[in-house]
Amino acid sequence: MKKKYQNAFFIFGLLVLIVMASQLDFREVWAGIQHAGYWFFNAVMLWFFLYFFNTASWYLIINTIGNDQGVCRRCKVGFMWLYKITVSAFALNYATPGGLMGGEPYRIMSLSPKIGTKRASSSVILFVMTHIYSHFWFWLLSVPLYILTQKMTPLTYILLPIIAAVALLAIWFFQRGYRKGIAVTGMNILSHFPMVKRWAQPFVERNKEKLAEVDAQIAALHNQNPRTFTAAVILEFLCRFFSTFEIYFILLVIMPEVTIPQCVLIYAFTTLFANILFFMPLQLGGREGGFLMSTEGLSMTAQAGIFVALLVRVRELIWTAIGLALIKFDKREKALEK
Repeated sequence: MKKKYQNAFFIFGLLVLIVMASQLDFREVWAGIQHAGYWFFNAVMLWFFLYFFNTASWYLIINTIGNDQGVCRRCKVGFMWLYKITVSAFALNYATPGGLMGGEPYRIMSLSPKIGTKRASSSVILFVMTHIYSHFWFWLLSVPLYILTQKMTPLTYILLPIIAAVALLAIWFFQRGYRKGIAVTGMNILSHFPMVKRWAQPFVERNKEKLAEVDAQIAALHNQNPRTFTAAVILEFLCRFFSTFEIYFILLVIMPEVTIPQCVLIYAFTTLFANILFFMPLQLGGREGGFLMSTEGLSMTAQAGIFVALLVRVRELIWTAIGLALIKFDKREKALEK
């Protein structure tokens, strides 16, 4: 990636990070960190390992997609280099309204010199699809977990079937996208939105063949390499599951009796609520509200929800800062071998 683009990503992310950090009460943050002690350090370090799951999923996709046609067999994408790009991309997503507006272009622009723009775009689209797809499976499986471990209320009798139905519908949509590709369909949908149709319609007309090729590569991974597809989904799902240990580590400080199923449910319904408010930078307010509602829904105190939300927010800011710093350490990659 050209240096000027690296600097643009870095400066943009840094400005948003400063704005987000300025919203925190630093005395409250320091008191929370002191109270949590080494458990907060464990929560921060947990994400060092969780990003390996994300990287491994993307790495599998990159090294499978396009290879059935002999595309760029000699191009080597180093795992640790990809890990660094992954951390930086998630940092940009955290700091960007709309989430995917920052991290995914950064992924494509970083990877394109190594494997070509089309293959880079296909791999990023597939990774994002797999990442989101695993979320819907996580939310769907959280419904029977709630039924088995928690006391049902009139509200949950209404909400849980709705969550299950929406998750199943989304899973069906993604399965269809995996079989037939989603690039053309997605751009055609965008071309009907008033705000972007003036840009999207000409883009679709100019890039019909390229979009069709991207879709062919997406479909090939699902149809011709089902083991790789399954492995990528499992890795992303495991990342969702092990993410719940962050909540477990934090709640142990104030609730030694907390259980893993409770933390799974807190994480599931918090991320569900936060993703509904995807347009907010760092999901500001949405995540905190999700923690409050999910902890109270599990008969925990509001204080527990506030404590978890505060420390998770600080952890996100730390890893956002790390990801942005890694952008500055990224060296220009060698051009695609012909």
